[in-house]
Amino acid sequence: MDMKLMDAYLQGGSLEGYQVFGVHLCHEYDQDGARFTVYAPNAARIRLIGDFNGWTGYDMDRHPSGVWSIFVQGVQEMQMYKYQIYTAEGETYDRADPFAFYSELRPNTASIVYNLNDFPWTDEAWLQTRDKGYNKPLSIYEVHAGSWKIKDLPEDERFYRYDELAELLIPYVKKMGYTHIELMPLTEYPFDKSWGYQVTGYFSATSRYGKPKDLMYFINRCHEQGVGVILDFVPAHFVTDFYALHQFDGGFVYESEYQDARYSEWGTVLFDYTKPHVISFLKSAINFWITYYHFDGIRYDAVSNLLYRNGDTNGPVNETGVWFLKNCNYALQKRHPDVMLIAEDSSNFLKVTAPVEYGGLGFDYKWDLGWMNDTLDYLSVPATHRSSVHNKLSFSMGYFYNDIFLLPLSHDEVVHGKKTVIDKIAGNYEEKFHQLRTLYLYMYTHPGKKLNFMGNELAEFKEWDEEKALGWNLLDYPAHKDFYQYIQALQHLYLEEKALYQEDYHPQSFTWLDVNNASQCVFAYKRSDLDKNDLYVVLNFSNRMYVNYRLPVSHYGVYGELINTDDTAFGGKGKVNAEELRASLRGGKYMLELTVAPFSACIFKQIPKLNISALKRPGIGVSMQEPAGTRGPIAEYE
Repeated sequence: MDMKLMDAYLQGGSLEGYQVFGVHLCHEYDQDGARFTVYAPNAARIRLIGDFNGWTGYDMDRHPSGVWSIFVQGVQEMQMYKYQIYTAEGETYDRADPFAFYSELRPNTASIVYNLNDFPWTDEAWLQTRDKGYNKPLSIYEVHAGSWKIKDLPEDERFYRYDELAELLIPYVKKMGYTHIELMPLTEYPFDKSWGYQVTGYFSATSRYGKPKDLMYFINRCHEQGVGVILDFVPAHFVTDFYALHQFDGGFVYESEYQDARYSEWGTVLFDYTKPHVISFLKSAINFWITYYHFDGIRYDAVSNLLYRNGDTNGPVNETGVWFLKNCNYALQKRHPDVMLIAEDSSNFLKVTAPVEYGGLGFDYKWDLGWMNDTLDYLSVPATHRSSVHNKLSFSMGYFYNDIFLLPLSHDEVVHGKKTVIDKIAGNYEEKFHQLRTLYLYMYTHPGKKLNFMGNELAEFKEWDEEKALGWNLLDYPAHKDFYQYIQALQHLYLEEKALYQEDYHPQSFTWLDVNNASQCVFAYKRSDLDKNDLYVVLNFSNRMYVNYRLPVSHYGVYGELINTDDTAFGGKGKVNAEELRASLRGGKYMLELTVAPFSACIFKQIPKLNISALKRPGIGVSMQEPAGTRGPIAEYE
């Protein structure tokens, strides 16, 4: 046992607690076997029980620090074990190993001996070139591995294994234009309906989908195909199930001794960050997933609940939670400078994405939940009343440069009676689809990286159910199929146009062109890349059509329409713009005169006339001739 590593762990300074604790196959005393080590300072006695000793138990040796350890000859990989803990009060509990690398399939609870070493990784090229992606396209597909697709088999056979998902999910992600997959928590958990957010095994890849090396295979294949992988991680709380961390040794090893500080609003148990070994435990867990599994990013769940008690921003700051985040993120940034640390934070806490050295929390990205809420609230208002809430769409850019934001439409928006994204939008069936396309063009042209939950691309009306597969049959219906193809076209356009991602976090990359046009519910803005190549975006959130809408542009010349949500290929009415649009001088400014369909959005780019053909992409419609008119509304959709 490495005493130096053990001491560092107990003092809160370790990223590698998994090197000491848990079970490790090894050679000691001239014998092959395994060493088991566990921290249980309040235990009076611990016996190691497992199928290698008929579950009868071997007494473990206690170190003065409260660490217990034993070497057992002849232990083999895949054998099961638990710690039988005798408390000072004379009670006995069988516990799973907090550092187990693999666990029995629920509802069984034993830990399993597993060798994580010697996986044949072939992703060196990917690891050498990955970075945090600030100036790269970053479009994340959030996935619940158990319900993306489901086999038509009995309960515990219905899941696709990690290695099977590699053959199905990776080609799909590449076809759709996503750059990364974010996997909802894979740390072992007992209750399917918790989606992984109520954890029992912080070092154990859930056995629902196969073995740990199957997950390694999945990630390795992703990297070979140029797809990054992000893990959703739960650092705030754990389950009360009595075989795991809760009152682990009869005392309070991982939680607070004080009952009023022990339990969360979800009925789970809060980690106590005043305890140095708890900080080491969580730091080690995050480092473990990055080191052993090659994850490219970690998304921290419920950060506001670390910053404030139960996430109540009206209460005092949770200083111990802040200390944990700074301590953890600082150490991880030094160890893994190319890995993304992402905060799911609904608070207005300052400097979430500033480096710890400058008083920040040390995250690389923060979910922009304000953008999400304001956008969906705006779209829920009937079109005839949107002029009164016009600033909900412009407000996000007022604070956007305060942090490094990522725009999410996540699983949280499509469950618990909140309705799905399309069903939140006001209007009839057809109008919802027109507006949904415009919403997504807004999302992909707004500064900030992107995240979408699986099924959003299908325009699901049914809320997500973790027990059922996505509604893939929706693609048999024209409106859903058209939207699905639109998302593909939009995402590939995002990947191709540097102005949409290269300078996301520089104020010069975004310029409002029409922001106070509340009466028409129209917005326009310009996106620019490092080479000053400009894209021009127009959004019409009204049910009125505008002809000769004047869009200011920077230069005289010929412009082309890159994409229009009203294209018939996407389910629109075909009221798009000519392939050649020449800027004219109006009032001392260069202007394009456009046709803007109801509930539509479009993107324009200046192209040398000889290269206009380069604008033609699948789904781009033909030109429409409209009568000359004014900037005002002239028609409703019929």
